[in-house]
Amino acid sequence: MRLDLLRRINEARGSRIAAVTVTRLDSGASSLFLEGEPVDEAVAPAVETALRTGKSATIEIDGHSLFINVYLPPPRIVVIGAVHISQALAGMAAIAGFDLRIIDPRSAFATPERFGQTVLFADWPEDVLKDMPLDAYTALVAVTHDPKIDDFPLAAALAADCFYVGALGSRKTHARRVERLMQAGLDAASIARISAPIGLDIRASSPAEIAVAILAEIIQTLRTRDVIGGRKASA
Repeated sequence: MRLDLLRRINEARGSRIAAVTVTRLDSGASSLFLEGEPVDEAVAPAVETALRTGKSATIEIDGHSLFINVYLPPPRIVVIGAVHISQALAGMAAIAGFDLRIIDPRSAFATPERFGQTVLFADWPEDVLKDMPLDAYTALVAVTHDPKIDDFPLAAALAADCFYVGALGSRKTHARRVERLMQAGLDAASIARISAPIGLDIRASSPAEIAVAILAEIIQTLRTRDVIGGRKASA
């Protein structure tokens, strides 16, 4: 692989941007696509599949064998609120391959006794997120029910284009949340990206069931998101 491609791949990985290389096996010629960029129409389906699944593959196009190699940032879940749902979600997320971190300024809730080895920040989200910025490979889950804690990270997640943004609460609670966020200057289209009530509608009732619904919706969103900026004709 060319040195310039390797350099761009390393830059993408450092910036937590997904990348795909397409290499002709007969000649070794390679091209690189970053998530969100237009992709040659001939290879677009394979590139989309690789970006959504994280799996590399060999394909045949016009009699040529191509190797599709994908580099995905490790997906993260940032949970706002050290509550019972968070306890259940932490264990499930680890099994599913997500790096999960919990932020809650209420130090009585965010304790190692309650969360074991889970990474905890017993501080305000405004302060934690300065040193741990959100990005497109992060899911933000707000579950405190407290606007003073939840609203800032929700707005930050929308601004960072997190692939998933969800908030616990009834429709009435969310309607008040929408009013607050609009008063804070967010537009309706951005706010509409918030999943509320949070999680897939599986009629969950217990904290563990709600955690299942949340994780399922996070995975569904990750695997079905838009990953290319469009198709362009092959040269």
